[in-house]
Amino acid sequence: MSATLPAYVERPGPLSTIREFRTPFEGLKFLYRFPQLLTAPPGDGRPIALAPGYLAGEYSMQPLAAFLRYLGYTVYPWGLGNNNGDVEEDIGRFGERIEGLHEDLDGEPITLIGWSLGGVIAREVARLREPCVREVITLGTPVVGGPKYTSIGGFYAALKGINLDELEVEVHARNSEGLNQPVTSIYTKADGVVAWQASVDVYNPQARNIEVSSTHFGIGVSPVVWRLIADILSEEEKTGRSSAG
Repeated sequence: MSATLPAYVERPGPLSTIREFRTPFEGLKFLYRFPQLLTAPPGDGRPIALAPGYLAGEYSMQPLAAFLRYLGYTVYPWGLGNNNGDVEEDIGRFGERIEGLHEDLDGEPITLIGWSLGGVIAREVARLREPCVREVITLGTPVVGGPKYTSIGGFYAALKGINLDELEVEVHARNSEGLNQPVTSIYTKADGVVAWQASVDVYNPQARNIEVSSTHFGIGVSPVVWRLIADILSEEEKTGRSSAG
């Protein structure tokens, strides 16, 4: 499987990053979106595991986890402490966790939802441990280029001692192997951390790329995104889109 990279991707500049200060106002959306959450389709009890973004821990995913549990899904936390950007290590550790859950659940595949870097890890776990993963949903995740097209790419590269251009080639090679599960990338053009073009999945023909109105730091707690996730999960249940398991 091959893919053509976006013709033009540029990491968010300072002005774009400033937009992230709007994040606290995302909570105001609950005032008029709350009824839509109450009428979200109920879940079928399937297992879902959540992966947080860079430098975040399980606490960042707790609001979404609570909503999914309210709908009736069985939600499992990341279980690995803060996401410190040790991607290769975390792919292995999270993969082992998912494989263990898969075994404990008598072979039932698990839906993975990852925020930002957590989505990168979720996608790799889905690729490497395909029978264990039912579906992948990512939120503001840099699918293209790894950290290269993020506002903190330079900082991350210096901290981890990596070459962003070399890593981009490696990430492209991995992505080009493709995923067989249903995959959805939810992104926002107002993202001040990840270039929105980099969040568009150009690798998998079955991928759905859905734009929302949000900041990067607000996308995981947006009621619009929550309702969207609920609808995606319900649709997958009804149509049997999953090819795993």
